[in-house]
Amino acid sequence: MDSKEASGTVRKPGPKPLQSSSVRTQYLILYNFVSMILWLVVLGRVVLLVPMVGFGRVYQGAGNFTKWTQTMALLEVVHSAVGIVRAPIGTTLMQVSSRLLLVWGIVNNFPFVARSAGYSSMLFAWGLTEVVRYGFFVFTLSGYSPGIISWLRYNTFLILYPLGASSETWLVYKAIPAAKKIRQEFAWALQLILFIYIPGFYILFTHMLKQRRKIMRGKQMEKNQ
Repeated sequence: MDSKEASGTVRKPGPKPLQSSSVRTQYLILYNFVSMILWLVVLGRVVLLVPMVGFGRVYQGAGNFTKWTQTMALLEVVHSAVGIVRAPIGTTLMQVSSRLLLVWGIVNNFPFVARSAGYSSMLFAWGLTEVVRYGFFVFTLSGYSPGIISWLRYNTFLILYPLGASSETWLVYKAIPAAKKIRQEFAWALQLILFIYIPGFYILFTHMLKQRRKIMRGKQMEKNQ
């Protein structure tokens, strides 16, 4: 679930000037900043809409915006494929494709599933995760490493990833009966996807755990110096 892990490197706490003014770096800063703002809008809409109109109407207020915001993440697959970032293309493609399945294959075709609280919890988990992730890369690519953003980056996923994954699987499960009415093979495909979620989540979650251990170990070495 980590499409640009190698986009920036963690530096010692404290402000530092921009290390590179290359077109690549400037582009990545802009891309991450725009993505952070878009996901902040998604997160804000969910947080405001749930208490105002309830879970059942979140889709009307945030569905289309989320769909296109997530679709923009296809650029991350391109970034990885052409070497703009050093992120593994396998985990990048896995995360992006699973989310596109949710917004286009499930919610777009079966909007009734979005009335479930699982849809709102999924958007909340996605939104907060991405605001932190993109914000982290904006800072690190700009030559800064605030302690709080680094801590959020490598700790909030421990809760947000399981919340997001469980919400996603719930929505896929809810869509299976409706998919069966369209075509039996469609329902079988969704059942297969549910089965794949188990190893898929394990791969993505352990990838983040490895990154977390690496970063925490580096910070501990800095303290000991």
